[in-house]
Amino acid sequence: MTIEGLRHPGLGEGESDVETTSGSGIRPGVRAASTTAPPSAPVTNELASLLDANDGAHTGTTPHRQQRGRRPVRDLDALARALSERDWSILRSVAEHRFLTVPHIQVLHFGELPTASGLRSAQRVLARLRREGLVERLSRRVGGHRAGSSGIVYYVDQVGERLLRADRGTTARRRFHEPTQRFLDHQLAVAEAHVALVQAHREGQLELLRCDIEPTAWRTYVGIGGARLTLKPDLFAETAAPPGSEFVDAAFVEIDRGTESIPTLLRKCREYEAYRRQGIEQEQSDGAFPLVIWCIAANPEANAERRRTALREAIDRDRTLRADLFRVIAPDQLNAAMQKVGDV
Repeated sequence: MTIEGLRHPGLGEGESDVETTSGSGIRPGVRAASTTAPPSAPVTNELASLLDANDGAHTGTTPHRQQRGRRPVRDLDALARALSERDWSILRSVAEHRFLTVPHIQVLHFGELPTASGLRSAQRVLARLRREGLVERLSRRVGGHRAGSSGIVYYVDQVGERLLRADRGTTARRRFHEPTQRFLDHQLAVAEAHVALVQAHREGQLELLRCDIEPTAWRTYVGIGGARLTLKPDLFAETAAPPGSEFVDAAFVEIDRGTESIPTLLRKCREYEAYRRQGIEQEQSDGAFPLVIWCIAANPEANAERRRTALREAIDRDRTLRADLFRVIAPDQLNAAMQKVGDV
């Protein structure tokens, strides 16, 4: 997926073409614009499969899929050639996020159109991709049936998964498992954060240069005793604000929907501190380490505010942490936070 000024490494695109400049970039999250390779090479899909991340799915729950109306696939190569660049981009985005709604796909791939016509176009394309067996819909909708087509959740189906494997030249097969509600809610919240940054880019609030989703956003490092550890942020983003700025602001983004305890979140903060002390990220970014942004939501909102306050206070009390490295915000504050990464 590519929008003006945005390169998405997960889609095999090139690096950002922002002009490089020199600068100290020593503040957390601020680095001089660069086209060098990402620090601590992101975890590959193959390695990610070995890490056995807990995706919250029930094993052995692959649903029976309705095949009525599907076109039989006799020539995978011919189908691949028939797909447009936009078709491929949609397929890769759905695979990257695992689950996307129609409005997500509309913003990511039809954002040049007015919202209503963009949604209609997204629905038409998704219907065609579904007929080809490339994508499928979950039986349940976000917001229930009252949400209409906007609540439909798509994932990559069998033929789409085969096409992506052939395109990447990999043989590892990802089997579909019906997700738990908790896992689905988390994945869609990560998608919401990504979509919000893309929308802010289009509106000129910031310039989105890079947005990596897990596992591409993950970092590996060596812990005590030589143990190989993996830091697992939900997102890694690089932005410039205002657009065209010579400095790039970087942040790891963590999404919490009130499912983890504050001590668990604090332990994750300590993982970031341990990784920061390795100096791996700073070697590639003129001495800067990305800000860590916690986007915390919960129902009701009063509970979310209490959790944000509790985490902020816990970080401030912990003498092992560098407090200015962390920001704790509501999800709708992400764009504003990314525009002020350097103001620490």
